[in-house]
Amino acid sequence: MDKSFLDWPFLEPHHKQLAQELEEWAKQHLTKLDHEDTDTACRKLVRKLGEEGWLTYSAVDPNDPQDRLDARSLCLIRETLARHDGLADFSFAMQGLGTGAISLFGTSRQKQEWLPLTRSGQAIAAFALTEPESGSDVASNTMTARRDGDHFILEGEKTWISNGGIAHVYTVFARTGEGTGSKGMSAFVVPADTAGLEVVERLNTISPHPLARLRFNRCRVPRSTLLGEEGHGFKVAMSVLDVFRPTVGAAALGFARRALDEALFRCFNREIQGAPLFSMQMVQGHIAEMALDVDAAALLIYRAAWAKDSGALRVTREAAMAKLFATDQAQQIIDKAVQLHGGEGVACGTTVERLYREIRALRIYEGASDVQKVIIARQTMAAFQGG
Repeated sequence: MDKSFLDWPFLEPHHKQLAQELEEWAKQHLTKLDHEDTDTACRKLVRKLGEEGWLTYSAVDPNDPQDRLDARSLCLIRETLARHDGLADFSFAMQGLGTGAISLFGTSRQKQEWLPLTRSGQAIAAFALTEPESGSDVASNTMTARRDGDHFILEGEKTWISNGGIAHVYTVFARTGEGTGSKGMSAFVVPADTAGLEVVERLNTISPHPLARLRFNRCRVPRSTLLGEEGHGFKVAMSVLDVFRPTVGAAALGFARRALDEALFRCFNREIQGAPLFSMQMVQGHIAEMALDVDAAALLIYRAAWAKDSGALRVTREAAMAKLFATDQAQQIIDKAVQLHGGEGVACGTTVERLYREIRALRIYEGASDVQKVIIARQTMAAFQGG
């Protein structure tokens, strides 16, 4: 794999060291994993990632008030894990997304209660934002949280929730009624064993991950579970996505790099008409396009992560660009790799076939590609009008 990007000015020496150390670890621990039982595989991966210390990057240290999430480290970890094993990337990413709101907005007590458990792999986290009638349109969420003395009563449903059914804690977003649209939502930390929280359906996808539909039936939680200020849940959700949206692009980049490596190996070792496949100019054209898209995606991803780590309050435009381009182009890169493998490319169990199934969901979750275009357009217009 081309590692020259580790010397780009977006990254610092400790990032390069992190990438190299994780690469060696992944080579030893992420080969020939048993994914037949997805729930069991995810539990084992979370435990292993926690025991080896990699999950310490997924959330802040509750004992260090100065600790911050490092977006570049998150991207490097996701890219590396995805290149080796998609479920390992998923297991790491959901720990970060599930506790992102606690890291950014949690009280000292909330951090002390949950982050030592998720950072060590002893507890699994989930981010419960999506609803049956509102996917990327978060402002249209209808689940409610009604005040009842020192408690809130949660009523409604969430769906397509990653780690749903195996999580120990959920970050849940519900409407508290301070206003319409994005103005009347709040965020809560809800333990999985809370009375009234039900896993009503497990969901299957083309690339298996733990997913579920959740129902909150008069689910009563203390006011102390509120994350941030009441009515500021939309801000909480968008702040978390600002950090983690570029990492979705990083995972796609990991898939794309693996697809390019597989395609190169194929082209140098497969002969056609007595010469390596790579000798065909059309094949060289495919490889050139794949390499170009990999580097362009990496530049957008690490620019967004660098901007966030450099102190930018919001990187909505940069994050949307990184997520959109990296996931869409990874789809094209992997498709080319499948094509270059011929019949073997669509055989069940091959690396490129697995990548083909893995990449599709990344163009949907944490804001579908079409939604990212809307975000970029609005941000660009706002900058034009403001400038």
